[in-house]
Amino acid sequence: MLYKLISTEGEQTFELRGGSPLVVGRALNSDIPVFDPTISRKHAEVGLDENGVHVTDLGSSNGTFLNGARIDAARLSPGDVITFGKVAFRLKEIAPTPESVTLRTPVSLASAPLNQTIVRPMLPPASGGWVAALRPSGPTAVVEEDEAAAEGQRIQQKLAKLMEVAMELTRAVTVEALLARIAERASQIFDTDRVAILLLDEGGALVPKISRDKKGSDAGRTVPQSIARRVVEEQAAILSDNAGEDQRFGGQSILMQRVRSAMCVPLVGKEKIHGVLYVDNVTTTHRFGDEDLNFLIAFSGIAAVAIENSQFAERIRQEALVRSNFERYFAPQLAARIATSPDAVKLGGEKRQVAVLFSDIRGFTPLSESMNPDEIAHLLTEYFTEMVECVFRHGGTLDKFIGDAVMAQWGAPIGAPDDPDRAMAAAIDMIRELEVLNVKWRGQGRPELQVGIGLTYGEVFAGNIGSEKRLEFTVIGDTVNTANRLCSAAEGGEILISDEMRRALSKVPKLHARPPLDVKGKSNPVPIYSIVP
Repeated sequence: MLYKLISTEGEQTFELRGGSPLVVGRALNSDIPVFDPTISRKHAEVGLDENGVHVTDLGSSNGTFLNGARIDAARLSPGDVITFGKVAFRLKEIAPTPESVTLRTPVSLASAPLNQTIVRPMLPPASGGWVAALRPSGPTAVVEEDEAAAEGQRIQQKLAKLMEVAMELTRAVTVEALLARIAERASQIFDTDRVAILLLDEGGALVPKISRDKKGSDAGRTVPQSIARRVVEEQAAILSDNAGEDQRFGGQSILMQRVRSAMCVPLVGKEKIHGVLYVDNVTTTHRFGDEDLNFLIAFSGIAAVAIENSQFAERIRQEALVRSNFERYFAPQLAARIATSPDAVKLGGEKRQVAVLFSDIRGFTPLSESMNPDEIAHLLTEYFTEMVECVFRHGGTLDKFIGDAVMAQWGAPIGAPDDPDRAMAAAIDMIRELEVLNVKWRGQGRPELQVGIGLTYGEVFAGNIGSEKRLEFTVIGDTVNTANRLCSAAEGGEILISDEMRRALSKVPKLHARPPLDVKGKSNPVPIYSIVP
């Protein structure tokens, strides 16, 4: 039989096993640490022998009590309440469960030796994977012939448990939900006081993501970095059943956290380590064994693949969302390039050479006064659809709609040497497509539209402008203002370009010089040209 001391408030549980008596005290290195001011540093001893559980007071200041009566030494029976100072525990007799036998009793090993530390290099997938991790390891792991069947059955039970875990983890929608499920299942399987997961960031630092106690609450304690870093650096799984005494892991730090027994394994995915999975024990005298470590290694393999798949799926969802947003303003090929850029949605920008186009409907205000709202919306939808298609067809970026006007640009955030030529081709295409629309509308008895277009080329500031909650990619500057002014000066069906635009074209269409245009902010009139059909 097994015995446990369970605090009357249910917050602490200490498992009792045969061997040397366990010291109850306020000291950090006590076998049963109870941190209360009424507890002496070495308050009492609790032992288990063939006759049951016995307790001996060690000359404590506030005494040891059995069912309310102060004692120096006594035998305990199941159900008895033993009080150290003012902290009470009840003795409970428990029978070993099949699961505890399955997970905690290695074949031909009985139990792992006390005060041991195991540092086990992780096997690559080709070496047998998770199934290999479930087999007994170490020089004493010899399975007798008559125990082979039992060993095979145990491995099958573990594989079934891992399959159950794998199926459950695939149902997690987000990485955060997945980490919570990993922590929950690890706590259930290993009966730990704490489960923690740390993931590596892009700089190689271990970032705490989750830390839960056995009740599922935030544990509020940090994972000993000495253990976690060694796991990552050596790509090895570590078990220490006497962590506070093991100076290789920074014993003082671990001692301060009351860590008694700990296991830490790397979360190794298909190509890299994603972080570590850590479990420890602070309130019971159970120490993890070799078979626990083997099972945790197998468990972590499934968890790592699930994390990797979840991160990949989340990245795909995010890129799809970003790309769908960008496709509203950019040509599809350009949107795909921008969506994969890590700087796509950051504040800030840069100066770039771009071609800017403005297109505006002539006489739209009086026209709209003779139409009902539904007719206006339907007409504009058809018009804008064709105009934007012209911009995208020639690799441009839709900057914005301004009332019945369209603003587009070529050169930001990604430019090409032929940006001016493509902008020019888009403008000519817009005039032609509008002629096709007018023929269609004329046949339907609907009003026709005329547009004026302005084009120029020059330096602008381009970038995401706005707040952290709402960004708008746009271009601003004198070049934009000039293109807008050219558009306002153009007659219906006319394309006006600046001299800068004319000089930037590799193939100049037939032009007709127009009188120079006065532009606000410029001391001299701007030379302009009209495209000859």
